[in-house]
Amino acid sequence: MDILTLALLQGGQAQTGAGLLGFLPFIIIFFIFWVMIIVPQRRQAKAHAEMVAALQKGDLVSTVGGIIGTVVAVRDDQVEVRSGTATVVVERARVSRRIEPAGGTPSKPA
Repeated sequence: MDILTLALLQGGQAQTGAGLLGFLPFIIIFFIFWVMIIVPQRRQAKAHAEMVAALQKGDLVSTVGGIIGTVVAVRDDQVEVRSGTATVVVERARVSRRIEPAGGTPSKPA
């Protein structure tokens, strides 16, 4: 009986050590997930926030809804965008990108 008890105790200690090594693949997968997905997403969000903060009158922009137009006025959290003959008020956060004109100079409102 003593040999059986000793064998069970030694087996339990070996499983404890293997249990800690069992978490290593999960830690590695989490690290890879963090580097490949979360870090680039944070960079993209920061770049978008900087772009939205730098919007000014005369910029050619595209909204999330697909409206392409020229910024007519900038307010605290809203932007007026002229597209064709209509002027639309859009939240700053809904401006998806600033479009650079082909000539390299900012477009002026009509």
